Amino acid sequence: MKNLSKYITKTAQSFLIITSFATFSVLANGDIGEHVNHLSDNIKKYEEEVNWLSTKVDGIVSTYQKSGAKAAHPDALMEHWEAVDFHAAIESNYVLIYASIWQGLYGVKGSIDKNSPIADVKAEQVKLERAFWQALGAVKMAAKFQDQGLLAKVKTTDEAPKNSLEALVVIDKNIHSVVAKYAEQLTDTATTMVHDTYLNLFEGVEGELIVLDANLVEDLEKDFNVTLPLAIKNNKSVDEVREIVTAMSKKLTKAKLLLENKAKTKKDVF
Repeated sequence: MKNLSKYITKTAQSFLIITSFATFSVLANGDIGEHVNHLSDNIKKYEEEVNWLSTKVDGIVSTYQKSGAKAAHPDALMEHWEAVDFHAAIESNYVLIYASIWQGLYGVKGSIDKNSPIADVKAEQVKLERAFWQALGAVKMAAKFQDQGLLAKVKTTDEAPKNSLEALVVIDKNIHSVVAKYAEQLTDTATTMVHDTYLNLFEGVEGELIVLDANLVEDLEKDFNVTLPLAIKNNKSVDEVREIVTAMSKKLTKAKLLLENKAKTKKDVF
C-alpha cells in the first residue's frame, strides 16, 4: 500500500501539471453522462466501482487458475469496464491513464487467451489493478480542481477552435486520445483520428507556423503522415506509440510558445 500511495501521489502531481495548461473544454466522444461534471458528488460511487472491478478481475483470474481459459470468460473484462460510470470519469479527465487501463485489460485477457502460467496472468493483474487505483487518484485530484473552478465543463459535442492556439490544444488532446483508442485495439479508429486531426486541424495552422519554424512544421508533418500511422499499422506496442505521441506533444508545446510569443510581440508593437 505504501508503494501504491506513492504511485497515486506521483499521478496527482502529473495531473496537476497537465491541468495547469488545460484552459480548454474536454471534448468527449458520445454520451458520457453529466456525472463527469460533478466528480466530488460521485467519488464514493467511483470507489465502489473500482472495488467491484477489482473483484471481477480477481474472479476471472481465479476461475482461470481453477478451470482454464474457457471457463474464465476473459472477454468479460472489457464488458465490466465499459459498464461502470468510472469509465467515463477517467476518459474525460485523464486519457493517459485511460489508455493504461485498456492496456492492462488486454494484458490480462491476452495472458489467459494464451494459456499462460498463472504467475504471468497475476503479474498482468497487478498492472491492471495499479492502473485502476492510479486512475481513481487522478479523478479525486480532478474533483478538487473542478470544485475550485479550475476545470472547464466537459462537453459531449465538438466545437471548432477559434484560433491557432486553440487548435494546437485540441490537436494535442486528439493525439493522446489516439493512444487510448489504440490501447482499446481500435486500430482503424486510431488511424482515422490521426488523419482527421492532421487534415482538419494541423493543416489549418501550418501556414502561420511555417514562417516561425519551418523545420518544426516539417517534423510534425512527418509524424502525422508517416511515423505515427506507420507505428499503428505495424502493430507496435502501446508504449511505443505513446512515446511517439509524447514526442509530438513536446513539438506542439514548442509551436504553441512560438505563436504566443508572436502574439505578444505584435501586441507590444502596437
